[in-house]
Amino acid sequence: MSHAPADPAPHVTYFAPAKVNLGLSVRDLRADGYHELHSLMVPLNVGDDLDIAPAGTLSLRVQGADLPADERNLVFRAARAYLDAAGVDGGAAITLHKRLPLASGLGGGSSDAATTLMALARLYPARVDLPGLALTLGADVPFFLLGRAAVASGVGEILAPLPVPPVSLVLVNPGVEVSARDAYAWLDAEEAFTPPLDVEAILAALTNGRPVPYLNALQGPVAARHAPIREALGALEAAGLHSPLMSGSGSTCLGLARDDAHAHDAAQALARQFPHWWVQATRTL
Repeated sequence: MSHAPADPAPHVTYFAPAKVNLGLSVRDLRADGYHELHSLMVPLNVGDDLDIAPAGTLSLRVQGADLPADERNLVFRAARAYLDAAGVDGGAAITLHKRLPLASGLGGGSSDAATTLMALARLYPARVDLPGLALTLGADVPFFLLGRAAVASGVGEILAPLPVPPVSLVLVNPGVEVSARDAYAWLDAEEAFTPPLDVEAILAALTNGRPVPYLNALQGPVAARHAPIREALGALEAAGLHSPLMSGSGSTCLGLARDDAHAHDAAQALARQFPHWWVQATRTL
């Protein structure tokens, strides 16, 4: 079944936001080999951009990073999955402008995939189960379809949206790529599983600007093997930011600021001190 594009514009640019985990508990290793998680996930106002236009076939270009542009790329797989599920004869010309560091715990690939699904659903409307399709692409992809802060449980697919107070923060990535597969394997080896997050206490601390009682179960095993991550966490604290934490499986670390101006000033100071790091002041969406 063929569908005409809903929007004849040459291309539309879509923003694919990054996320941070304001706490990540790994409860257990499940019988199916996945991990039982409990995490507070929030989208940010930094991320990647995707230019998407209707086309006769599916094609992908990547700018800003050395990434494959075929079925090895999550954006390409997401587009192919949607076009097949919707029964679309045509395709899309997609350009991914990669602005986030790779393998960094910010959910960049998952966000790009979710944004691709939503863009193609606008371009070629059809009765497609987007959340179901998203989950086949990765555990974080359904979160980015939701587009707002949520407590994630299960393998990350059970999402309970909740309001989170606005938070200004600084991200630093010391240039280390961490495989999520490795991070979880190290955690399993130590059986360093953690209790559920106290979400109410985390939200209260965020509201009051106090030290946040969160944890990242993966931080210990990953930081033990990557000295730059330990250095990044220390640098955030030394820059006057509070509650430093590694996001996701790393290697990006975050520190909370009093407000946007404080985040901006701290980010500038860190960028001068560590010119080879990726440093970004940002805020939650």
